[in-house]
Amino acid sequence: MNTRHIPPAPATRPDVCQPTGTAELAMLDVYMPMMKSAAILSAGKLGLFEALANGPRDIADLADTLHASQRGTRDLADFLITIGYLERHGELVANTASTQRWFTSAGRVDYTPGLRWTLEAWPMMGDLTAAVRRGGPETTLWQAMEEKPQLGATFSAYMDAFAGDLGPDLLAHVPVLPEQCRLLDLGGSHGMHSIRFCQRHPQLHALIVDLPSALSETDATIARHGLSERIHVSPGELLVHDWHGQHDVVFYLSVAHNHTADENRLAIQQIHDALTPGGLLVIHEYLADTPGNAFMAAFRLTLLYETGTQTYRYEHYRTWLETAGFAAIERIDLDPLEKGSLILARKA
Repeated sequence: MNTRHIPPAPATRPDVCQPTGTAELAMLDVYMPMMKSAAILSAGKLGLFEALANGPRDIADLADTLHASQRGTRDLADFLITIGYLERHGELVANTASTQRWFTSAGRVDYTPGLRWTLEAWPMMGDLTAAVRRGGPETTLWQAMEEKPQLGATFSAYMDAFAGDLGPDLLAHVPVLPEQCRLLDLGGSHGMHSIRFCQRHPQLHALIVDLPSALSETDATIARHGLSERIHVSPGELLVHDWHGQHDVVFYLSVAHNHTADENRLAIQQIHDALTPGGLLVIHEYLADTPGNAFMAAFRLTLLYETGTQTYRYEHYRTWLETAGFAAIERIDLDPLEKGSLILARKA
């Protein structure tokens, strides 16, 4: 049983979780994060970052493009400059390098769908107090998606952006042997993980299983990449759905935190039974092994009010995997830590 830890790179940006208030002005700790989030989300909704993707612009021109007032555009830009999302070039404003990289189509990964999802999720935060009292949500995120199908498409687009960020790590760390031809992508919604692996490994055919609301755009995405003959979708509940026979590789990526311990134990046993001998299970997760980490604590709180589920420790996964019959279990912590960890396991 191997464990590979990738050393973290030096921090390049300040820790946004550090307090901003003081003993004299304690409410800054509430007001400033609220304004920072609201400004970034508004910029994403207006298309401000994308409007600057091709270079600096003056406020009048930018306001015209955004169909916004000059005063509102100037005030928003001024604040975004102070928090490091925009910068001045004389009388012009421009994206910082980080904003250009992460929130425009010109960057390596465009997380604008994440801003749109956060706007949808923002009202859910109003139920946090009640969720703390109850110990969980009154209505889960998945139930909300059934009532409002557009939520599923918005969330899937956000996960698509995250897949673009996680994709190189998966390709670098997940070995697919030439004789392995069948990939099962559980909870694969957007389809991009299956697409990238089928592009890298021409022998692969993939089946994506997810809720119907999460798969509304997936067939079209697959078709745009010319892979409709090799990748298919099968809408349904993961634990009770027909996975269509044996598979050589199974993805269980960012899924386990949406299930209870018993459900994960059952899923891992079912995955083992659905794998061919020597088949590979790939788990991506946020492990509850980092006490005091602000991001991990925030994520656990998010799960409390969105799904009522939780994250789990590596030892839990190892126990579930060993009980199911897996061997050669390997843990890979990604860099940065907030990208989570991979757990690889093979069927003996």
